[in-house]
Amino acid sequence: MTDKKSSLAALTLAAVGIVYGDIGTSPLYTLKTIFDPEHGLALNQANLLGIVSLIFWGLTLIVSLKYVTLVLRADNRGEGGIMALMALVLNSVSKRSSWHFPLLVIGVLGATMFYGDSVVTPAISVLGAIEGLEVAAPGLERYVVPLTIVVLVSLYALQRHGTAGIGRWFGPIMVLWFAALAVMGIINIVQEPAILVALNPLHAITFLYQNGFIAFVALGAVVLALTGAEALYADMGHFGKKPIRMAWFLICFPALALNYFGQGALLIRNPEAISNPFFQQLGSWSVYPLVVLSTMAAVIASQATISGTFSMTKQAIALGLLPRMRVLHTSEHQIGQIYIPAVNWLQLAVVLVAVVGFGSSDRLAGAYGIAVTATMLATTILTFFVTRYRWHLPLAVCLGATGFFLIMDIALFSASTLKLFHGGWMPLALGTALFTIMMTWRTGRHLVFSNLEKHAIPLDDFLSSLFVAPPVRVPGTAIFLRGESDGVPHAMLHNLSHNKVLHERVVFLTVHILEEPYVARADQVRIADLGHQCYQVNVSYGFKDEPDIPAILALCGELGLPFEMMETSFFIARQTVISAPGEGMATWREHLFVAMSRNARAAADYYQIPPNRVIELGTQVEI
Repeated sequence: MTDKKSSLAALTLAAVGIVYGDIGTSPLYTLKTIFDPEHGLALNQANLLGIVSLIFWGLTLIVSLKYVTLVLRADNRGEGGIMALMALVLNSVSKRSSWHFPLLVIGVLGATMFYGDSVVTPAISVLGAIEGLEVAAPGLERYVVPLTIVVLVSLYALQRHGTAGIGRWFGPIMVLWFAALAVMGIINIVQEPAILVALNPLHAITFLYQNGFIAFVALGAVVLALTGAEALYADMGHFGKKPIRMAWFLICFPALALNYFGQGALLIRNPEAISNPFFQQLGSWSVYPLVVLSTMAAVIASQATISGTFSMTKQAIALGLLPRMRVLHTSEHQIGQIYIPAVNWLQLAVVLVAVVGFGSSDRLAGAYGIAVTATMLATTILTFFVTRYRWHLPLAVCLGATGFFLIMDIALFSASTLKLFHGGWMPLALGTALFTIMMTWRTGRHLVFSNLEKHAIPLDDFLSSLFVAPPVRVPGTAIFLRGESDGVPHAMLHNLSHNKVLHERVVFLTVHILEEPYVARADQVRIADLGHQCYQVNVSYGFKDEPDIPAILALCGELGLPFEMMETSFFIARQTVISAPGEGMATWREHLFVAMSRNARAAADYYQIPPNRVIELGTQVEI
């Protein structure tokens, strides 16, 4: 029992470090952005009470009620995040259902917006932290952007080494951060307890009613206090529901609420502090220590979104939405610790463009809301379909459970779209580009499979005719990788055509990626004896499983089909895709797909097949 309690405590501490870094650094810039003179919201007591009340009830309803209470229940075998949710929904509705494709589009859109969020988070968090230097000494303002660039480049350069070494410090540092938030909040609330009336939701409602359009604009900035809610769902697979819930209700939510109330109390007492209320909560003596602590918290928040991007990319590759890429494991003990070089350096490039282009957390705040609220909206829609088609709850219950949140998400998204020309275009442009890439890759693969299927020779018929007058058989085992809808693999036809021989044992290996995160080891392999020492091996993986063909062959040995690697050859058809006029996609999309195909990671490399056992044979496919 003691071990269980200590492991729960350790997981809760780790969840504070990884899951809540993003939402935990929001107090750095939220109130400063809301009362930015550009928004036209007057800084007076009534407005302050309304805004603080909106933030508090936003954290209560959207984070505590929607995400921590409802959405965490919608797990795909313990895994969370928009990709896992989309796979769960697609598994719940029939492929022939008219909802299947629209739900796929909603899921992919939500995922691409998560990528937009993951670019803005490192930029705005680190910028917001280092901007504290301006409070300490206004002359240091010109060093803020260069220092931010140094911190970010260092962070991304460290990714290839993994976070296992420094990860153990994330929890304690973030607990210290949340403790500092709470203490600063309490000190300011004690000096101006009038702020506590903002606990009454009437202040939020009155503020929205009296300020009309200006309140609607302010709502787009209130979203900043809620950024990172999606991360707690995405990281469910790493920590489990209970530690994430405990970390939120025991540590993060109380500390965040106290700090927002504390900043509100400070602004009632000293409206001049609006230039940067976070760093002025305790006076000038605290600025430098707070800059150091907030920079560490911002780096941890950035790390969480970077790791989340790697994880989501790996899932997208498995689900057939992105081409295969090089995925490196940075830990021998934790399977989730991965590094994708292409994604890492592309993301850094976009983050640096955002830092240099926008130059301050105030300007970057405009880019933040749209990405976050679009993902929130997609999550709510998909959650409705889970409650209806997976849990089979009555329609009225499903509409009641998600309809309330849908109204709030639509209001927040609508308010965020007002910032379209003030930075909001950036995550939208990035999301649109990624959406185009993902849907092009998915459609292109479908066209390739359709073409191969059209010209496929049925395997059973081919083997029957082949062994009427069998070719010369040579020692060893030949493994032919075969697509789910393929007939006879092209590599086998080429080998027979050119070499005129057949190995004494022939194995057709087909990999199936299921719309669930993991497949139990016992269920990963199915073997069918086709006669004449020919076998069909069907391999099933979840979208978070690690493809490893040598491990699968070892499993086959346990099932009565042993392999000696030095006597086994893998025959793989390397497809050269050619864009042909006529049906298919638009010409520019076909060229994009061809370019991605040429740069995709080789199947042998992706499936961890020893390179010295691989024979590649080329084949051309028109789309």
